Amino acid sequence: MFKKIVSFTALVVAALSPSWVLAADDARAAIHITANIPNKQFYVMPRDPEFGKNEVMHYNPVTSALSPVRQLFDVKNTDGSVHAYIDRRPDLFNGRNSIPIAVVFNNVYLNHLPKEVVDDVTSTPGTTVELHISTAFPINPQEQTGLYTGQFTVVFDAVPRVSL
Repeated sequence: MFKKIVSFTALVVAALSPSWVLAADDARAAIHITANIPNKQFYVMPRDPEFGKNEVMHYNPVTSALSPVRQLFDVKNTDGSVHAYIDRRPDLFNGRNSIPIAVVFNNVYLNHLPKEVVDDVTSTPGTTVELHISTAFPINPQEQTGLYTGQFTVVFDAVPRVSL
């Protein structure tokens, strides 16, 4: 009998406890942290750590053109050259129409096939190169109106040095 009374009393005290009452009104903050530390042998990193998150190609009504997106990248491969390719066709799309865009890295036009973008001699000590994104063709402002968005990934490969 005594055990039942103590258990009941503990349950009543727990139910009336201020911490239980406050638990219904708790506040939370979700925190997501990312840290990317490259190794000393190979890296391809934009100078601006925010690059690629929310890039905008501004429309110029005088020239009927979209402004290009440019970004400097630090590139290094101590064991060979660096090749790059795009994972899918880079287009801007508004639900009806698409605008093809051109992606050029270190003056090399990128597509779905891997291409050398930094040679062995240049990549070994490290270098800085430019990524340039622009429309592939002039746009037609009478037909291509609306909000356009696009997403693609540039993949960089460390290609080992070939010994003869």
